[in-house]
Amino acid sequence: MLKYAIRRMIFVLPTLWAVVTFVFFLIRIVPGGPAVAALGSYATEESIRELEKQMGLDKPILIQYGTFLKDLCQGDLGKSLITRRPISSEIVRALPYTLDLAIGGMIIGILFGIPTGIITALRRNRPPDYIGRILSLVGISMPEFYLGILLMYILAIKLPLFPVLGGGDLSNLSSRLYHLFLPALTLGIIMTAFISRMVRSSMLNVLREDYVRTAKAKGLHERVVIYKHALRNALIPTVTVIGIYMSILMGGSVLTEIIFSRPGLGKMMVFAVKDRDYIALQSVIIIFSAFVFIFNLITDLLYSLIDPRIEYN
Repeated sequence: MLKYAIRRMIFVLPTLWAVVTFVFFLIRIVPGGPAVAALGSYATEESIRELEKQMGLDKPILIQYGTFLKDLCQGDLGKSLITRRPISSEIVRALPYTLDLAIGGMIIGILFGIPTGIITALRRNRPPDYIGRILSLVGISMPEFYLGILLMYILAIKLPLFPVLGGGDLSNLSSRLYHLFLPALTLGIIMTAFISRMVRSSMLNVLREDYVRTAKAKGLHERVVIYKHALRNALIPTVTVIGIYMSILMGGSVLTEIIFSRPGLGKMMVFAVKDRDYIALQSVIIIFSAFVFIFNLITDLLYSLIDPRIEYN
């Protein structure tokens, strides 16, 4: 398994390089620039050129690209073109808020999605199944920003149970969780809908297999048949969905962080786009791409834990 993980990490380097290169050139062909964004549309041509020289944007783009790759290989993401602070320190400050949001949404989705999928599969074509399928369809169909605003209106304004905005104090666990609940619930409800539908579909297929009927015929307790034989085999496609959706959660955190004003990577990326901060934008995209690879690798490794028949050479 270790050799497989190392091999995957080596193979992903060309992919990351392609993503980095594409983003580097794409954001530089967009009209405007950080100097125009910083000085305003009424700035003179001379002042814009002077500020671009200070930012290092007056050099040929290939030289900028070469300098960027050299610094990136040394672990230096550069400095923000707007704030002039190191990007690495900005990411270290913002990353915990985004990870909290993605992991919190995943935990809520797993805790409610898997039991819901099991219940609807075991009660197929009965009221619990109908209710679960309708709720999951609503969860999948509802836009993330609308759900976030709706939860904020109900649980933070009408019923002032949770804060409307902010990310809380990272050094204070209670404050951190208190501010995390509503944003994580927003993503968790949507993830619950996806997971419950996948678990239901997988369970219905597994429950018709011969080994499940054999386990029942041997007189095993229904709980043993469901959780040891059926659910374990049904979890393989479910883990795939969770791994894919974790990558989506990282991207979905952008809207959620803006709605709830969480100072995470999503909000950082939006402001980088607005200010044409090339360095900050490409650095955030690199971090997002790296986490997509990490989540996919963890998903692949979990397969062998769920099903011992799967081996990695």
